[in-house]
Amino acid sequence: MPHGPGLVHRPGAGYRGLVSRRRQPSGAGESALTVLIAFGANLAVAVAKSVAAGLTGSASMVAEAAHSWADTGNQVFLLFAHRRSLRPPDRSRPMGYGREAYVWSMFAALGLFVAGGAVSIWHGATELTADEEAGDYLVGYVVLAAAFCFEGVSLAQAVRRTRREARQLGRDLLGHAMATSDPTLRAVLAEDSAALLGIVIAAGGMVLHHATGNGVYDGLGSIAVGVLLCVIAVFLIDSNRRFLTGQAADPALHRAAHARVRALPGVRQVTYLRLEYLGPRQLLLVADVDMEGDAPESVVAERLERLEARLEEDPRIVEAVLSLSTAEELGMDRRTWT
Repeated sequence: MPHGPGLVHRPGAGYRGLVSRRRQPSGAGESALTVLIAFGANLAVAVAKSVAAGLTGSASMVAEAAHSWADTGNQVFLLFAHRRSLRPPDRSRPMGYGREAYVWSMFAALGLFVAGGAVSIWHGATELTADEEAGDYLVGYVVLAAAFCFEGVSLAQAVRRTRREARQLGRDLLGHAMATSDPTLRAVLAEDSAALLGIVIAAGGMVLHHATGNGVYDGLGSIAVGVLLCVIAVFLIDSNRRFLTGQAADPALHRAAHARVRALPGVRQVTYLRLEYLGPRQLLLVADVDMEGDAPESVVAERLERLEARLEEDPRIVEAVLSLSTAEELGMDRRTWT
């Protein structure tokens, strides 16, 4: 079914119009702050864990150090993703660069899988057959306790941000974390949650090694941390894949957009509506509408362009494309389209 300029020509459309109307998506600044806090926390924790790993020789601590370095590197990817996604449209990207956020976030997830998960599993497996005495783990315990506090601060920032957005959209916190179009927020939330759980696992492996003198527990702790990181990485990879391949907006947002278009002056009926993510909090709205009256095509074209501009006043809508409904659409039961 054709949509867009094929039915009615609208002069002035194209990337120049997008550039003039484009605004920074709502919440963009706070997303950057969330990533920066996570970067600072992970960098401090990675250095401390590396020192503790060298002093204790603990496999679990080595796994945690690899985890934190992977997270630190990932924040660089996420910051780059955030910055690239805010670039305005141009001739080569008339819909903007929003989806680049998912590309760079995908790289971050792959880094977590390889540098964090795979390395931790491999190192833990080698420690299962090693015959080493438990070192002085006091430094390790102190570092893990401090790391728990740093990671907790970063997670608290991500949770506050997620909860506020979830409340605005009528979702619970976990549901919004799964569905949000912001890959940086989802990644920080998932990675910080995994970091806290990983610290608990590493501490358990160290305590059992220290208490029993059996290094198998420490190796198992490292493997458990690695498996946890791989699970988180696969979840993040799949989430970015969905948005890269054209994730539609959820039904509640779709219904709200349908009501918004239907309420526009002169619109009698909405026979088709598609709402697709172009990037974090960036939406493409395509709709077919039946207009009141029987005005000439040139007049209808101008009316549609004005209505598109009204829709694009919402900072979440990067581009709105309205076309006239076809006779076939008007003959169908509107429930099929709404």
